[in-house]
Amino acid sequence: MLIITNTAAGSAETDMLRAAAAEELDGAEVVSCSDPRGLEEALEGGHGTVVAAGGDGSLHALANALYRRGELASRTVGLVPMGTGNDFARTLGLPLEVPAAVAALARARPRPLDLIVDDTGEVTVNAVHLGVGADSTREAARWKRLLGPLSFPVGGAIAGAAARGYRLRIVADGAEVDGSGHRLLMVGLANGRFIGGGAGRVFPGAAPDSGVMDLVVSRSRGLAGRALHALRLRRGTHPTEAEVHHRPARTVSVTALGEPCSASADGEVAEGVTARTWRVLPGAWTFLVPEEDDRADPAARSERSERSER
Repeated sequence: MLIITNTAAGSAETDMLRAAAAEELDGAEVVSCSDPRGLEEALEGGHGTVVAAGGDGSLHALANALYRRGELASRTVGLVPMGTGNDFARTLGLPLEVPAAVAALARARPRPLDLIVDDTGEVTVNAVHLGVGADSTREAARWKRLLGPLSFPVGGAIAGAAARGYRLRIVADGAEVDGSGHRLLMVGLANGRFIGGGAGRVFPGAAPDSGVMDLVVSRSRGLAGRALHALRLRRGTHPTEAEVHHRPARTVSVTALGEPCSASADGEVAEGVTARTWRVLPGAWTFLVPEEDDRADPAARSERSERSER
């Protein structure tokens, strides 16, 4: 097993990770990589299991490196949450403390999970946002070093207050989505349920092994309406709103009808997007998922049990 962290060698976090790995994961190798070249060099070792020790951005980088190398099917992937948001880890129910996460990893079982890929070849693990969701990510990045997880609601408030909405055409599985062409506040599609460090349950129907994406489209509205919408996003009750379109989809295309918009994939922001298409890659990679007893989120355990019964 290879564990890749983007924290500096000799840091307190890396020392904690090494100690936990030595205790729980016999023979695991821990390396620090600070750039894409270092990641590529680490992957040259040919380890059968590769673990990202970091946040959604670190897992995003690993997934894209394996996709480019054509190695998604030949390697098993795991995660030790050490980021600011850790949204995909929350969907899987991974413990968010390093020692507990490493212990859970030692007992985890491999399971096929989905990925999302766009027509530029970029892979997304957790969620894609266009419009105010991506604008929020950009704003939060400015505050992350100072505020940590609080940067997500701060970024959302700043972006939400300033947003004018974007005129976008959205086609899901060949059918134009209701509200398409109007000014939209946000378009999101995801494998995972959470964004913003778990602050929002934007995708309540998402599951990373369902074979579909969870698509949410929100129309633009006044300031008071946006505040109420933000509250419902936190609770996961926004799909009941008349101005929200929510559905599963296998393919989603978005075209800007006016000015280009920004897009965020697992927190990586791209500017000036005019048209893009995403599709699901069912069971694209094998991921180490914790045993039910190791999962940190009782609600996640309950939802998983309900899906199994259905």
